Amino acid sequence: MNTQTLTSDNAQSAALQNLLARQRQAYLADPAPDYQQRVKDLKSLAQMIRDHQDELVEAVSADYGNRSHHETLFAEIFPALDGVKDTVKRLKKWMKPQRRHVDFTAFPTSSTKVIPQPLGVVGVIVPWNFPVNLSFGPLINIFAAGNRAMVKMSENSRNLTALLRRISGDYFPEDKLVFLEETGGVGIEFSKLKFDHLIFTGSGTTGRKVMAAAAENLTPVTLELGGKSPAIVGPDYDTDTAVERVLFWKLFNAGQICTTVDYLLLPEDKVDAFIEKAKKVFKKRYPDIQNSDYTSVIDERSFQRIWDTLDDATQKGATAIDLTDGQGSREDPLKKFPAHLLINVSEDMEIMQREIFGPLLPIKTYKNREEVAAYINNGDRPLAIYPFTNDKNLRDYYIDHVMSGGVSVNNAVLHVGQHDIPFGGVGESGMGHYHGYEGFLTFSKLRPVFYQGPLDPLKLLMPPYGNLANKMMKLMLRLTK
Repeated sequence: MNTQTLTSDNAQSAALQNLLARQRQAYLADPAPDYQQRVKDLKSLAQMIRDHQDELVEAVSADYGNRSHHETLFAEIFPALDGVKDTVKRLKKWMKPQRRHVDFTAFPTSSTKVIPQPLGVVGVIVPWNFPVNLSFGPLINIFAAGNRAMVKMSENSRNLTALLRRISGDYFPEDKLVFLEETGGVGIEFSKLKFDHLIFTGSGTTGRKVMAAAAENLTPVTLELGGKSPAIVGPDYDTDTAVERVLFWKLFNAGQICTTVDYLLLPEDKVDAFIEKAKKVFKKRYPDIQNSDYTSVIDERSFQRIWDTLDDATQKGATAIDLTDGQGSREDPLKKFPAHLLINVSEDMEIMQREIFGPLLPIKTYKNREEVAAYINNGDRPLAIYPFTNDKNLRDYYIDHVMSGGVSVNNAVLHVGQHDIPFGGVGESGMGHYHGYEGFLTFSKLRPVFYQGPLDPLKLLMPPYGNLANKMMKLMLRLTK
């Protein structure tokens, strides 16, 4: 059981430094865990989840006020368990040293290898929106690569953090894995620690602070940030299908997903049909938003921020379509925000200037693909784009002309759930990757090793330089042609 609680600033720093020192010492005593040990650690992660699955789901829901149990099982529990299974299946191949080409100067008996080795101790900063997935997901890659980990949870995940701190010691010693609660000011002290790698998931504003703190120690970082990820419905694509898929992800977790559809780009002649279908789909899926299927906004501050965002848009000329037919209020104790579509939006509105992180979907119209690409490229690079089209040329145009962290075609978000492709942002939406093999590489040092054979051709080039050295250099330079 994890017993340390972080209180004052000095105590926080001292406790964090002590935990890091213990993990570093344990790493140095066993710097290269073998395949069997790594598999054991991965299976222990999975066992922790299986043994406490119901408690984990309930803890997340308690932190939200209400979080759909199905959403937690689908987006958090299943990906973590399936991720362990997939990683165990592939790990032996990932760990295998790679033989590389030996250059002319090392012939004839030398050899080279690239050996993936553990970095040491990795720090993980976890947001509140998918706290099981975004703690255990990185841990799968971290343990697969043979490392140890310190995991700082969000202040909005207090019930979950208390549970993880209570149970984790039954599966791992603190010098292998420790979960830390946010008691105020822990995050910045955590970022200042001299980790061997630090992974942060959260907002761009906080990500900049984390990166600046990590830079003091030259700690490499992986930043998974947010942004305004658009869905683009092509002229050829069926509107009803687009509505069904876009709304599923926009309303999943009440829109509190960094990769969700932040805004929608529609041909002008599809807007009315999209709105009418959206009303029918919403009514069928969520006849009462007080039902447990509809997830709460995480806290009162965020709840009121979304209301303010809606008010700002309508006051500046946007038309809001309430898909709930008047359900929901600012005083709702469960913080269930009524889903809205917004049309006639403009760039001076708050809703088009920052990530929404709520069940509001602004719709912009376009005339041609060039207009779409120019609009998206005029802003920060998004974490994802979602082109909906059966036209391969149009699909590839958007993939080629609009840079983003990832792409799902004819759906949204699903690229994030594929274990064998990397997940990560680009530019303002983040840097670095994890998931699958790329995650294994992120938390490994690809160690180049040269093995000198019994014969050393460089003896022919050693001083004093004379005719033999001249002939050798002429031969080497000729071989470069």
